[in-house]
Order: sequence, then C-alpha cells, then structure tokens
Amino acid sequence: MMFLKEEDGRKSRVSDEIKPKLMVDDALPIEKFDRTFFYNIALRENSNIINRVSVTLDVETAHARLEVSEDRKRMRWTGTRRSLPDIRKWFTDSLCPCVLGSEGFTSGRHYWEVEVAGSRDWSLGVAAESVERKGVITLTPETGVWSIGRRDDGFDAFTSTLSPLPARPIPGRVGVYPSYKSATVSFYDADTKSHLHTFTGNKFTEKMYPFFGTCDENQWMRICSGSAPGV
Repeated sequence: MMFLKEEDGRKSRVSDEIKPKLMVDDALPIEKFDRTFFYNIALRENSNIINRVSVTLDVETAHARLEVSEDRKRMRWTGTRRSLPDIRKWFTDSLCPCVLGSEGFTSGRHYWEVEVAGSRDWSLGVAAESVERKGVITLTPETGVWSIGRRDDGFDAFTSTLSPLPARPIPGRVGVYPSYKSATVSFYDADTKSHLHTFTGNKFTEKMYPFFGTCDENQWMRICSGSAPGV
C-alpha cells in the first residue's frame, strides 16, 4: 500500500510538471519538441482547445499572376496575368504576389500546415483584414502581416529587420499556429516537429486571415488538411 501511494504521488508530480509545458500564454511551447510529444500531447490531447482548420484560398484576394487550383488548396506564380476588376480585395504588389485564406478569425487558437517543398521563394503566416493590398507591401507586423519565408537560400522571419531562422535544411512543410487572445503567431517545422519562430508583443484588434505568397514560377504551394502533424 505504501508503494502504491508513493507511486501515485510520483505520477501526480510528473503530471503537474508536464502540464505547464503544454501551453504558454495561449501559445505552444517555444522549445523544441520531439516528434511524439508534439503530436500526441500538444495537439491530440488539446484538440478541444486548438482548432485544426481546413484552410482554403480566397480567389478574390489573389494577385493577378497567381493561379489558384480548383479546390482552392494550391497556388503558384505564373507568367500570365489574369484580367481582374479594379477592386480593393486583390493584391497588386508584383514583388510579393500573395493571397489570403477564405476564413478569418477573431478568437481562438488555430493550426494549419503548408507544403512548400521544392519552392525557393515563398512566405506564409497571418495578415490583418485591413492590410494594404494596393502597391508595394512590406511584410512586417507593423503593416499587418506576421510571416516567415524563404528567398533562395535565405530563411527568415519578416520583422522590421529580417530575422534569420536557424532551420537547416529549410522545412518542406510548415505549421502555422496563431492565438488570437495572446496575439502570438508561432511557426513549426511540421516534419521534425521543432519550433521555428514566434511573434510576440502584438495586439490583435481585427479579423485575422491566413496569408500566403510566392514568386517561384510554376512551383505549387499546397495547404495540407486540417489534421495534426503526421496525419
């Protein structure tokens, strides 16, 4: 009986030690995860907290040189410019052809993954509904875009000054995890289940949308299903 009590006490202590690591201010922990911990605990056991969303692309916001697939799950840059009406919704910056997700959010924690393998020029993250869509776009939180991306061999978080990310090799699939309440946006290498970057110190006051951009000709970016990593 004494052994059982001690064993129960040990399990309770271990459980208490693990719990604070699951969420930090509504964001996933910033340290590296091993594959089993990230998948089984951080996502599966908190599936009622994290909304694993099935993102689709809003064609009406897509740059004229972006092609969006029929299922609205893939996008690529092309040399052909579509004829579009002069409305505010679509992006016009030729240096950063981009598109928003169809579904925005004003609360909760969300998670989706994007396959970028093979592309040498991409960016992804979240953008505020009011982000400027006409003319040149600066990808920084100050302008309403929280994103990371690749430019040839560079891999950076797009802050006011580029913040190089240490991941090598550059991920082939990236997880995006925004939390509206804590105004944080975290990114993960979905293949290795390791943390890439977290934007903090923000304040979200409007609807936020998934954000995608690419300048790699004819190379598709694909939004994966809303499942947890590894599925």
